[in-house]
Amino acid sequence: MFLFAGCVTAPYRAPNEPLPSNWPPPHQVQNPQIPQPPRRVPTAVKTNQPPSIHPTYLVRPAPVMTWAPLSRWAAEHKVGAPHLLSDQPVAMYAIGSTNGVMVLEIGSREAVWNGIEILLGFEPQLIDKQIFLHELDLQKNLEPLLCDPPLTLGTNRIIVIDPGHGGSNTGTRSVLDGRFEKEFTLAWARQLQPLLETNGWKVFLTRTSDVYVANSDRVVFADAHRADLFISLHYNSTGNRGEEIGGLETYCLTPTGMPSSLVRGYNDFWADNYPNNGHDAENLQLAVRLHSALLRGAGLEDRGVQRARFIGVLDGQACPAVLIEGGYLSNPGEAKLIESPEFRQKLAEAIANALK
Repeated sequence: MFLFAGCVTAPYRAPNEPLPSNWPPPHQVQNPQIPQPPRRVPTAVKTNQPPSIHPTYLVRPAPVMTWAPLSRWAAEHKVGAPHLLSDQPVAMYAIGSTNGVMVLEIGSREAVWNGIEILLGFEPQLIDKQIFLHELDLQKNLEPLLCDPPLTLGTNRIIVIDPGHGGSNTGTRSVLDGRFEKEFTLAWARQLQPLLETNGWKVFLTRTSDVYVANSDRVVFADAHRADLFISLHYNSTGNRGEEIGGLETYCLTPTGMPSSLVRGYNDFWADNYPNNGHDAENLQLAVRLHSALLRGAGLEDRGVQRARFIGVLDGQACPAVLIEGGYLSNPGEAKLIESPEFRQKLAEAIANALK
């Protein structure tokens, strides 16, 4: 499925186009206090990544794989013990807490959390009739969902909504009439803004018109406005006209030491640590909350909460940040929906309701 996911792929370097009118004065954003992502191996992270041929990785310590029995982890974290759901055709286990239920399949990275699909970093293993998970999955996937309290939104709430693409960076095109993704992401953001404001959010859009904004500048914009949350809006494409593949996807940054679920041919250096990795737990909680609400509101296929490193609007963020793909413009049925203001209103209402 990952070969087909769409529009977040291509980094774009645009001509010198003006910034949107809603941006702060240039002197406020020229020197953002956003650290550059260090290219190092955090000492607390152990992975099973094969050695990379990238020259900066040749001097790094040999990777170590660490696994733990899920039953022991459950006892230590005072959640329900895992139990076998089915052993045919493959073994499936469930583990639950007061937050919800996670269903895991031996040999598959696909898991289900409270009815929605999430992608693990590593395939669960069955050893001596016990289910083992990689410690990073326990720390970065199970613990935030099963053990941590829900994401708190605070009272003085600032959110940056990022309509994907813009200007000469057009995004993908509708299979129906060739209209560009940039038009529909902006329309979605404009429909979302008043709903969030009604719920008490102070809302800023990275663009309010059809202008180009570099990904790095979108990060600067969120930092300059001291955003509590960042949500980037996109629509997807397979690249092939008339494809029937469709559905909703929600992305957050891959935790350090873990492989991404989508790489698109880009280098996926597991040891890389970015500023936004400081919000791994909140990123996942936000992604799950929004993805679940969007599935209920839009009625599209669940293509999962996924992880990626190459999405430039996420890795430098200083707050919880996600990117949403609200359907496929390469799918005729979904393109018709996306071009409809009524459908985009459903998407907007789903996000607003999730963030009340």
